[in-house]
Amino acid sequence: MSEENPSTAPTGQAPVSRGGRRRSAASVPDLVEKARTGDARAVARLISLVEDASPLLREVMAGLAPYTGNAQIVGITGSPGVGKSTSTSALVTALRASGKRVGVLAVDPSSPFSGGALLGDRIRMQEHATDPDVYIRSMASRGHLGGLSWSTPQALRVLDAAGCDVVLVETVGVGQSEVEIAGLADTTLVLLAPGMGDGIQAAKAGILEIGDVYVVNKADRDGAEQVRRDLRNMIALAERSEDAWRPPIALTVAQTGQGVDEVVEAIDAHRAWMESSGELERRRMRRARDEIEAIAVTALRARWGDVHARTELDDLAEQVAAGKSDPYRAADSLLDSFTELDSATP
Repeated sequence: MSEENPSTAPTGQAPVSRGGRRRSAASVPDLVEKARTGDARAVARLISLVEDASPLLREVMAGLAPYTGNAQIVGITGSPGVGKSTSTSALVTALRASGKRVGVLAVDPSSPFSGGALLGDRIRMQEHATDPDVYIRSMASRGHLGGLSWSTPQALRVLDAAGCDVVLVETVGVGQSEVEIAGLADTTLVLLAPGMGDGIQAAKAGILEIGDVYVVNKADRDGAEQVRRDLRNMIALAERSEDAWRPPIALTVAQTGQGVDEVVEAIDAHRAWMESSGELERRRMRRARDEIEAIAVTALRARWGDVHARTELDDLAEQVAAGKSDPYRAADSLLDSFTELDSATP
């Protein structure tokens, strides 16, 4: 499924094609129905509505809801240079060999000029561009921390409803802070490589907690076995119950596909364990809760408006700066004034 990323137009106007001609605007139900049949253009337009925070977004999510919850979400994270994009491409090849329909969301760093994705990940996956059962989409992080884009959860719903059996989410690769993927994926792969200090990095906070499967890529280099030994020792030190999942460690050379089948087997084994233990349902409930909370917080911020334009804030800031009040009391006062204003709004 090759990607289409159509130009967007102002709300209420038909989208403009690259040739400058206006296309007829399809309704959301039509787009959803076409996306379910694997129509790449419809999938692209739905994801574009998500990324642009379109006024139609609520209708899109409502239309997709009955068809979601089937795809397996696999997160791929690791430090820059460990071979995330090459590994993602190799995983797509292995999954397609087993007959699975695959979606890829590659979250790229944002251009400092246009705000768009730099598209480096998609360039490295061109071998799958003509496969109708593979959909690859680059998404700009747009400064969002945690290695993901703010719109990633909704984009996942689009690919899920479009019939993808597995959706691979490749994160930006920003280092230790890149742990948000663990809350979004069913299975999280943490990639490491020899010669990059990854044995030490793995010992740092967050890394051992988020990995369900560890992959030591570039295993044809010296030091790969040492990285695996370091990981085994660190995993053994972690406190786990007797029936808890114990993350396997695979050695791969993604460039040649060596060891990738072992990674797929580990992903399948983790899925089977989650289903039997109830962990899959718990993770998806937690994911839904986090998504609802994020949407609610965003809505509250929008209702709050530009707090810096409120005269109450300046008055309270003056009192705190003069030592006549403290910031907590001032914040409570500001919240009280907002609550009163909100309750007075019809």
